[in-house]
Amino acid sequence: MTQKATFAAGCFWGVEDRFRALRGVVDVIVGYTGGHTLNPSYEDVCTDTTGHAEAVEVTFDPSIISYGDLLDVFWDMHDPTTPNRQGPDVGSQYRSGIFYHTPEQEKAARASKTAREHSGRYSDPIVTEIASASDFYKAEEYHQRYFEKHGRGVCAG
Repeated sequence: MTQKATFAAGCFWGVEDRFRALRGVVDVIVGYTGGHTLNPSYEDVCTDTTGHAEAVEVTFDPSIISYGDLLDVFWDMHDPTTPNRQGPDVGSQYRSGIFYHTPEQEKAARASKTAREHSGRYSDPIVTEIASASDFYKAEEYHQRYFEKHGRGVCAG
């Protein structure tokens, strides 16, 4: 039986690509979560007024890859100390976030954040949001599997 995990770590194209490459990940959908506007479009989210983060919804097989393993990949793929920014991308839609689906995921997410905070790896505080998963709006089709369609490049916009 599969489970879902939702993460925000900047531009969703690269985040999708990293998770999709993992053994045990069944599917990855890019979209928007954590905001207050119903059915936002990419253009809406880019106004930085909807409250949504660019995010991925990962469907995974926990008998092959654990939620803890997904958390490790999440932490290693981005800088969790930059508020509302990843690389050249700036705005609240690029914030770092873990959106848990179960109490067990919440506990694991909070423990992993605490472990990272005490690791000595970061000189600045971790600003990653940890919140209950809310409505997830699938992004437009042209955003799905973007790197597969267009090649890998810099996320921007």
